[in-house]
Amino acid sequence: MKLILDGNINAYYIQTLCMIFFPGAKFGAAEQQNPNSPELYLRMSEQADGVEAYVRIEVDGRIATSEKFYAYSTEFDAAKTAKLACGAAVIAACGEAMGYRPSWGMLTGVRPSKVATELLQSGMSKTRVKRTLSSEYFVIPKKAALATDVALNEQKLIGTPSPRDCSVYISIPFCPTRCSYCSFVSYTSSKLLSLIPDYLLHLVTDMEKMFAKIKEMGLRICTIYIGGGTPTILTADQLRFLLSKISELTDISALEEYTLESGRPDTITAEKMVVAKEYGVTRVCVNPQSLCEAVLQSIGRCHTAQDFLRAYDIARESGISNINTDLIVGLPGDTFKTFSTTFDTILSLRPENITVHTFCVKKAAEILRQGNGVYSLRGGDAGKCVDYSQLKTQQEGYLPYYMYRQKNTVGNFENVGFSLEGAEGRYNVYMMEEIHSIFALGAGAVSKMVDYRPHNGGKPVIERLFYPKYPYEYLRDESTDEKNAAMEAFYRNHGLLES
Repeated sequence: MKLILDGNINAYYIQTLCMIFFPGAKFGAAEQQNPNSPELYLRMSEQADGVEAYVRIEVDGRIATSEKFYAYSTEFDAAKTAKLACGAAVIAACGEAMGYRPSWGMLTGVRPSKVATELLQSGMSKTRVKRTLSSEYFVIPKKAALATDVALNEQKLIGTPSPRDCSVYISIPFCPTRCSYCSFVSYTSSKLLSLIPDYLLHLVTDMEKMFAKIKEMGLRICTIYIGGGTPTILTADQLRFLLSKISELTDISALEEYTLESGRPDTITAEKMVVAKEYGVTRVCVNPQSLCEAVLQSIGRCHTAQDFLRAYDIARESGISNINTDLIVGLPGDTFKTFSTTFDTILSLRPENITVHTFCVKKAAEILRQGNGVYSLRGGDAGKCVDYSQLKTQQEGYLPYYMYRQKNTVGNFENVGFSLEGAEGRYNVYMMEEIHSIFALGAGAVSKMVDYRPHNGGKPVIERLFYPKYPYEYLRDESTDEKNAAMEAFYRNHGLLES
């Protein structure tokens, strides 16, 4: 896609807006020379009383224009006013050219509820926040209401963060097979799976060092999340080895939440769930994605709907108190009929958490190499499916407590976590809202050190530390001592260890 920008404009922001209307669009030099590429011209002028933005777009011979003026006000600073003016002009012009109104308007970020949170914290009422999201950001009313509800529920969970709070993420980046839509760091070949015993030994050594440093700094671990990959690819004995070591290194009983990602039903056994319960795991994720056999086959999931139901029963009978199930809207071959049947079945099981994702096309996903037609502007039945999930969860007493969005999702829709009251997945909120540090271990793990105190104006200061991506690289990695030193330096430099 061709972009011509005139004025002090954030090019990346305009690109993300364009990708709402042109999923999968590219903006490199080759596109600038392509005579068939859509072309968007944007001129922004800053005036004494506000910002004016003019947009002209040409696509497939169609031309649309829009001119928007946003006056300076006490509610938005100059930079935000300019962003609103440009965003409004792009949304209006592209919307006219494509005959499409995006549900989330000009909100392109990962966390639409963050905007709602900022407006609530500025003193706006819930009603006014919803109205502002609709009038100023062009969010359709039902999405404005969702963002506001999520923001309010998140804030109840977060409360008043302590600078000494933290969470821990432990990476088990192995899966029995790779789903065609997956872009996570996960490995499935027999050669890489053979690394698991050595990987666990190296991981435990790093755990000993990191947990010791957390204790030395006087930090409180709120949640532990063992993710992947599929951690339950470990044998029962390997899982016992890992969980027993964690229980030696920290007080499991003091955790708010302890999650074992058990995503693939074909890896779940009664013995593994007994081990998880024995060592204090309080939350497991048993993820069908879909209960339509044809859809499961098309995305490379090597389990059936019955396998999921068997695994769910095992998890429930283990006595673990909180079960999450993940579903994906908009998978290739899925329809409203098949999705609604899946969703009704999940609701009948009454899991404590239901997370509804929208199918997202990532560059690293195998599905992109299987043919065209993956990107979708309007999303087919996806919108009906998303609406159905949100209506039915509300009727069944579930609350939306967690939400994020990704680029190139089908129909530009959102991912939402729903829970029964009191069963929210706290790690997800802490990680996404960046209200305390997440210390991460293992291949592909990224620690995120956060200073979120009010004296920083409510805006977190964040630094990241990266472990090597591949398991065989991680086995050679000796950087944990260095990372622990960097952790301590961050806390001392920001005065987070002061009593």
